[in-house]
Amino acid sequence: MKHAEFYQRDRNVHPPALTPNYKTSAARSPRYAPISLQNSLSEITGPVFGHGDIDPIDRDLIRNYAKDGDPVGERIIVHGRVLDENARPVPETLVEIWQANAGGRYRHRKDTYLAPIDPNFGGCGRTLTDENGYYYFRTVKPGAYPWRNWVNNWRPAHVHVSVFGSGFVQRLITQMYFEGDPLIPHCPIVQTIPDPDAIEQLIAKLDLNATIPLDSIAYKFDIVLRGRRSTLFENRLEGN
Repeated sequence: MKHAEFYQRDRNVHPPALTPNYKTSAARSPRYAPISLQNSLSEITGPVFGHGDIDPIDRDLIRNYAKDGDPVGERIIVHGRVLDENARPVPETLVEIWQANAGGRYRHRKDTYLAPIDPNFGGCGRTLTDENGYYYFRTVKPGAYPWRNWVNNWRPAHVHVSVFGSGFVQRLITQMYFEGDPLIPHCPIVQTIPDPDAIEQLIAKLDLNATIPLDSIAYKFDIVLRGRRSTLFENRLEGN
């Protein structure tokens, strides 16, 4: 089978490396122009994960670190589908998340925010998409927290998301925000994204149809990865 290459990244949608209002980008951004490389077989054919690599409790952040009770906070479900640019599902791909607890503090030795550590919340989870590209997590809604950018900057509530995709060049690491959060338009990191429509794609929508009454509120977050540059050959897609 011929493996098609992936679409080139759309740099009009993604934030530039240097965005001075997000101060640490000044030190981390490259000083030379990027080098363009052709996709090779090693980047477009892996990684491959099996369901035996993941424990079902890994996607339940309410239980996967709990010691003597449930974590504090608003119980939520985050669910959606992983699709490519051709609107085709990406099955059996690894989706990982990590986040602060309900008070806005990460379980990390360098996080010194005043909010307490929750002994029953680790803040990390992972799962594999099914044959339709569907995934879900159960967790608590993370809190907002201050950070040292300008004098009074706050990060909106968010969940970090990593998706491996079907090829290493499809790997995506991003952040998911919550519909209606008033801090989103004030965040210097969010505002590095030049396209308002691209910002909207990072905001999970309240999904009452998936909410569990008297238990958990649901948010829907679909993730779109780069698609393959397929060539239509008669009645089938070459390279897929």
